[in-house]
Amino acid sequence: MVGTGLRIGVFGGTFDPVHLGHLEVAEEVRRALGLDRMLLVVANEPWQKQDRPVTPAEDRFAMVAAGLADHPGLEASRLELDRGGPSYTVDTVRELAALEPAAEVFVVVGADVAGTLDTWKEAGTLRALVTVAVVDRPGAEGVDPPPGWRVVRVPVEPVDVSSTGLRSRLEAGEPVTDAVPDAVIRCIAERGLYARG
Repeated sequence: MVGTGLRIGVFGGTFDPVHLGHLEVAEEVRRALGLDRMLLVVANEPWQKQDRPVTPAEDRFAMVAAGLADHPGLEASRLELDRGGPSYTVDTVRELAALEPAAEVFVVVGADVAGTLDTWKEAGTLRALVTVAVVDRPGAEGVDPPPGWRVVRVPVEPVDVSSTGLRSRLEAGEPVTDAVPDAVIRCIAERGLYARG
């Protein structure tokens, strides 16, 4: 059901660490869709990332909050941290629907994962509750969600940067000023994140 109230974007992620690519996508989707709120929802326990250690959720939230200080249209969201347990988009959308029953919710996904939406927890419920905002990423342009999903495509000039590569650079003591906001770099240093030793 499409709401008549606020237009809210949900951009979920591990954000380990948050980088300029994330912020560019969030800003572009917010502008393109005329969103009233754009939430960067920090995953508490990302179920897709069980194959590697993940930086503690509170540290990842602190990085996102620091990174958004100069982006007034974007909000760091604690919904999944405060709920606890594994993070599933359908639970977050349900919680938002309870808080803002008339809102229209847009879930932001990259084209690299758009084709997998039917494998997400309670996909049928999620499909009924949201519109999917598909953002193209390098090497994955043109991938569509499975049939039945409400979809809008948002063309974003891709920033070719990955959190995986950034973690490697940070662990090696290499600079990341080309890809990570200064406030996030300060947060990383203050919290002693990604340092080997």
